[in-house]
Amino acid sequence: QAQLAESGGGSVQAGGSLRLSCEASGRIYSSSVMAWFRQAPGQEREFVALVRWNTGRTLYADSVKGRFTISKGSYNTVNLQMNGLEPDDTGVYTCAKGSQYSTAASSYNYWGQGTQVTVAS
Repeated sequence: QAQLAESGGGSVQAGGSLRLSCEASGRIYSSSVMAWFRQAPGQEREFVALVRWNTGRTLYADSVKGRFTISKGSYNTVNLQMNGLEPDDTGVYTCAKGSQYSTAASSYNYWGQGTQVTVAS
């Protein structure tokens, strides 16, 4: 089973920035889609961003467009640059790997444990 590990979470003031990384235990193959989801306490998990590995095509939730950027790092790493953070961005951010270009969590096969992002007002 693939293993994913997130890093880079922390606490920032509104308007600040964080860079999250997700490292896979093995190579991310060209057929894969890598995505970020987030979940705040008492709320459902929601889609944030994805990148199709072979083409680099990206997709963002409307709530983060213009502020977040998903990108490929090394051969086994995907990053999420988060700028202009807002209190509503607070939550546990989790990376996921799948084979479908989809915003649905059910489309993804492998998940990391998550990293906490807290944005103070």
